[in-house]
Amino acid sequence: MAASAQGFIPQLKMDVMFDGVRYSDALGAAMSHALPNYYPYRFKKGEHDPTGKGKTQIPYLMTTKDGTLMRIKGNGDSDWQIEGDLEQGYYLANDQQKRRVAIDIEPLPEWMKTNTSDGFPMSQAGVSLHGDMAIINVAPGCEFFLHKVDGVPMRCTFCSYGAPDERTNPLGQKAGRVEIPDVTLQRMQETLRAAMDDREIRHIYLVGGSLTDPSLEAKRFLQLAHAVKDANPDNIPVALGSGALHANDIDTFHNESLVRNVCFNLEVWSPALFAKICPGKNNYVGYDDWIASLEHAVSLWGRGHVYSAMVAGVELEPEHGMDWEQAANLALDGAEYLCSRGIIPIYSLYWPTGGRNHADYLSRLRSYFEKLNDGYSEIRRKHDLVVSEDFMCHRCAYMQLECDVDRCDIDAPDINRKSDNGYAANA
Repeated sequence: MAASAQGFIPQLKMDVMFDGVRYSDALGAAMSHALPNYYPYRFKKGEHDPTGKGKTQIPYLMTTKDGTLMRIKGNGDSDWQIEGDLEQGYYLANDQQKRRVAIDIEPLPEWMKTNTSDGFPMSQAGVSLHGDMAIINVAPGCEFFLHKVDGVPMRCTFCSYGAPDERTNPLGQKAGRVEIPDVTLQRMQETLRAAMDDREIRHIYLVGGSLTDPSLEAKRFLQLAHAVKDANPDNIPVALGSGALHANDIDTFHNESLVRNVCFNLEVWSPALFAKICPGKNNYVGYDDWIASLEHAVSLWGRGHVYSAMVAGVELEPEHGMDWEQAANLALDGAEYLCSRGIIPIYSLYWPTGGRNHADYLSRLRSYFEKLNDGYSEIRRKHDLVVSEDFMCHRCAYMQLECDVDRCDIDAPDINRKSDNGYAANA
C-alpha cells in the first residue's frame, strides 16, 4: 500500500482478506468455542482433509490484541495459518514471511445458545454481532427479489443475502406486510438486552430487506427504531441502515432523535453502474433521488454522520468492461463527490460467489482495493472527515479499512510497528 495508507495493521488486514488462512488443527479445534462462519472451509484437491468430507465449518472472525476485527476466509493455498489454542492463546502465523501475530478468535456468545422467555432461540431473534456492533435485522427478506420490470429482476446483482428464505419464517416476516409482528420485536428486545449484558456494545445498526415503496420502508424502520430505543436505556448510538427515504420521513427520524447516524447504501458510483447493478434501487428510488436523500440527511445530522456503503470491486465483473485502474478511478471520483458534500462512503470488499480464489481475479481486485484505499484516505483528509466512533470503529469493521487506516497516524502508532526480527510488535 502507498505511504498514505501504510501501517502494520491495515497491511495485515489487507493480506488476510485476500490470502485467507489454510486449514490447521488449531482452526478446527477453535470451533468448539467460536462464532461460526457463514461459509465452510472447502479443502482443495490434494489438501489433507481430517474430516474426510471435503468441507468443514470454521470460525467467522478474529481480532488482534488491539481489538481490530478481521474476517476469516478459508484458502488452502494461503501461507497464513492459525496456531495455538484457547488456553495458551492463538497466533496468526506466516512462516514464509516470518510473521506471527497474537490474535483472539471471536467467541460464540452464551446468549446465542439460549432462548427468550417464551422459548424462542435467541440466535434466530434478529440480533447478530460484528465485534462491538449489534446488527438488528428482524425483516431480512428483500422484496426486490420478488419483482421484475420488463423481465429484469430487481434485486441487486451482487446480493444473495436478501432472498426471502427460511430466516424470514421464524421472524414472522411475510411479503407485502409492512408491520413487524409485536412478538418479533419483543424477542428482539430481550435478545438485545442479553447481548448488552454479555459484552460492551458500542454501536447498534438497524438494517433490513428493502420495500418497493420508500414511504412504507420508513414506516417499518420507524417501528423498529422505537422498539430499539425502548430496549436501549444507556443510549448506545444507533444508525439507520434503511434504503434512501423521502425527506419528510428522514425529518421524522431526526426530530424524534431516534438515530445518530444514517447510512443509505448507494452501493456503486455512476448512474450507469447503479442502473445495472442495483436495478431495484434505480427503479423504485432513482440515482439522483438517492443522492438527494443523502444530502438532505447531511443538512440534519451534519457532515460525518451520513454514510453510504459501497461494494468495492463489483465493477470488475466482466460485463462492466473496466480494468482495475478504470474501476478504482471511477470509485475515487465518487468518493470525492460524496465527501465534498459531507457524505462518507464505506468500501466493503466484494467477494464474488464464484472464482473468489482465482489468482488473476484476486490480483486485479487487490490492486483496485489498494489504489482505492490509498486515494480515499487522502480524500478524507482533504475534506476533514473521519468515520464517527458512534457509527463504526476498528472493533467492528471486519471487511473495511477506513477505520484502520485513519488510526495509523492518529492514536495508535504502536500497533503499526514491527520488531527487528520482522515479527509483529504485539505478538
